[in-house]
Amino acid sequence: MSTRELVVLGTASQVPTRTRNHNGYLLRWDGEGFLFDPGDGAQRQLLLAGVAASDITRICLTHFHGDHCLGVPGVVQRMSLDRVPHPVHAHYPASGAHFFQRLRHASSFHDVVDVREVPVARDGVVAEGGFGVLEARALDHPLETFGYRLVEPDGRRMVPELLARHGISGPRVRQVLEEGGPLLAAVSEPRPGQRFAFVMDTRLCDGVFELADRADMLVIESTYLHADERLAVEHGHLTARQAARVAAECGVRTLVLTHFSQRYADPGAFRAEAEEVFGGEVVVAADLDRVRVPRRSPGGR
Repeated sequence: MSTRELVVLGTASQVPTRTRNHNGYLLRWDGEGFLFDPGDGAQRQLLLAGVAASDITRICLTHFHGDHCLGVPGVVQRMSLDRVPHPVHAHYPASGAHFFQRLRHASSFHDVVDVREVPVARDGVVAEGGFGVLEARALDHPLETFGYRLVEPDGRRMVPELLARHGISGPRVRQVLEEGGPLLAAVSEPRPGQRFAFVMDTRLCDGVFELADRADMLVIESTYLHADERLAVEHGHLTARQAARVAAECGVRTLVLTHFSQRYADPGAFRAEAEEVFGGEVVVAADLDRVRVPRRSPGGR
């Protein structure tokens, strides 16, 4: 069975608290591990979450504010210490390449990890593989920022009743799937690919809505509550209500709110505000949470 889940490493914006570490999110997607925005303390949070350095196959940074990238040195050095055998691709805004170099080589260590840098300079596809397509979109923040979206190709799902009707079972099922053609169409139904979106540090803009479009899971910052919307606009952030509006308008299935300002003591306020606007599943992320990407319902979304 493949695993698709979000492991939350940290949920604080700018300043960590007694209960919230700096940002950090690992998306387990079958055999891939996408590490998004590892802030300070990410290496320890990985340990607490039971995530091995070898689980990471890609590092995706939205921008170079410290709460989204100061964990890079520890994570990279831990991967080197553990002699991670596979290449690790690093995606980040191209304008911050000098910051990544400083983080990548922040101190002396025996560097044996194969980190392959893939700077992001514009909207579009940044990687393709068995996982699907990884895309980036520019966001609206004082510092150049990109959000990411993972899109799985559409496929087909075998229908047991139709297989039985055509007398197909055992190894023949795989053969039909590989061969395709009219017989495959007769014993299967369309299976839309899953979508995951990651949006941090931004005002509302076209890029937010493009990333969130029909996402099965949207991980999105909700730094402020609606009462402080003026501060959100001034500092280039979203409120919980705005994040929920995006989810509602874009057909999102599971909304994961995170990146909370330390000014708020009650996380329940974010849920209450979001549920006024969005009728789907709302998750107010807490450190070390595990959130499964929702399963497809029979016949599609």
